[in-house]
Amino acid sequence: MAVAQQELNWVEVASLEEIPVLGARVLNTAFGDIAVFRNRQDEVFALEDRCPHRGGPLSQGIVHGRTVTCPLHNWCIALDSGSACEPDEGQTGHYPVELRDGRIYLQLPR
Repeated sequence: MAVAQQELNWVEVASLEEIPVLGARVLNTAFGDIAVFRNRQDEVFALEDRCPHRGGPLSQGIVHGRTVTCPLHNWCIALDSGSACEPDEGQTGHYPVELRDGRIYLQLPR
């Protein structure tokens, strides 16, 4: 579920180098675990670390392009929206991300 209609705050969470290429890092927050992903093009994304299918840890999945494949049942999840790729249906929470001078910022509720 995307954060909506709350007061939001940009929070610095890591440097780009701390996230492995085609990998993820998990942040434990008051809002639950958030997985921050990095693809081969150095784009960064943030999703709830929970597959919408059976709750598998997306942070342990395989990143390819702008998607991640859940390690439990191979569901493909879009990194930019948290939506399951067709033919599957469902959505996990996603968070706005910015990369500024090599530092990663997430937009989280205050």
